Amino acid sequence: MKKKVAFICVHNSCRSQIAEALCKHFAGDILECYSAGTETKPQINQDAVRLIKDLYGIDMEKTQHPKLLSDIPPVDIVITMGCNVACPSLPCQHREDWGLEDPTGKTDKEFIKIIKTIESKIKQLPTSIP
Repeated sequence: MKKKVAFICVHNSCRSQIAEALCKHFAGDILECYSAGTETKPQINQDAVRLIKDLYGIDMEKTQHPKLLSDIPPVDIVITMGCNVACPSLPCQHREDWGLEDPTGKTDKEFIKIIKTIESKIKQLPTSIP
């Protein structure tokens, strides 16, 4: 049975959505991937949508939407993006914080740096979780 992982951010519009998309892409065969936030924005960050489509051919708007914590099932692993706010407590077996800066409003270069960091961390996940 696949472990369920949730990527949590305040608005569930950028970093956590990128992490969900890349988790499905690189580890979807062994992990069930979700993202959620304590609040939501009406749509996924459009720079994130464009860059993930350009870099990986993934259309996040077709497969994902902003979700609240209450919209996802119970999970085994919680990964917070580094929101600098009090992160909600979700019951889980494993928790980690990736401490990622929000690239919203920044250059494509900054966005791509965060995207590549998320990709690297996703690829390490299957070996780093208990």
